[in-house]
Amino acid sequence: MLRPKYITFDCYGTLIYFEMAPVARRIYADRVAEADLQRFTDDFSAYRLDEVLGAWKPYRDVVEASLRRTCKRWNIEYRDSDAAEVYAAVPTWGPHPDVVEPLKRVAAEYPLVILSNSMVDLIPHSVEKLEAPFHAVYTAEEAQAYKPRMQAFEYMFDQLGCGPEDVLHVSSSFRYDQMTAFDLGIKDKAFVNRGHEPLNPYYQVHDIPSLAGLPGLVGL
Repeated sequence: MLRPKYITFDCYGTLIYFEMAPVARRIYADRVAEADLQRFTDDFSAYRLDEVLGAWKPYRDVVEASLRRTCKRWNIEYRDSDAAEVYAAVPTWGPHPDVVEPLKRVAAEYPLVILSNSMVDLIPHSVEKLEAPFHAVYTAEEAQAYKPRMQAFEYMFDQLGCGPEDVLHVSSSFRYDQMTAFDLGIKDKAFVNRGHEPLNPYYQVHDIPSLAGLPGLVGL
């Protein structure tokens, strides 16, 4: 049984259903063959990861640059309205169906914290839909760095006044969260297996198929 001082969470993909690929498929259905849309959105995802590895910039710019690079790779037209439509959809997304009740349950016993690759004015729309009280919510904008960069996690530790040994970090992504958490010495990690990344036992995570498995990890 784990007894962390804080339970920290990735937000989009882990708690909020991340619909960027479905939105992109809808937008580009007039320019990409239906059979190729999955590969197109996979490339869009890969470019987003590449875009957040450098100096911080607003997430709207991350989306725009990623879409421009994807369109260039596919030799199709990029339109200014593309990024605007994708970005505008983010506040409308809701939680996975397994999220709200387990969050409320653990929030009664543990301080909950979000560390998100988001913006200060964007994240409240998503946090409100989670219906649980959060001790703190930190964004890449405040940290001036996106995950998977260590700087984002270090900002969170500094704000909480704690260290890697004090948290249980919960995420559905190895590439954005779990690998960096491992490198920083966060021993308590829960991987919510949403199916968009395979389980990698090297990183020593507690594998839970949904957030319903979280209360049991912390003795509830």
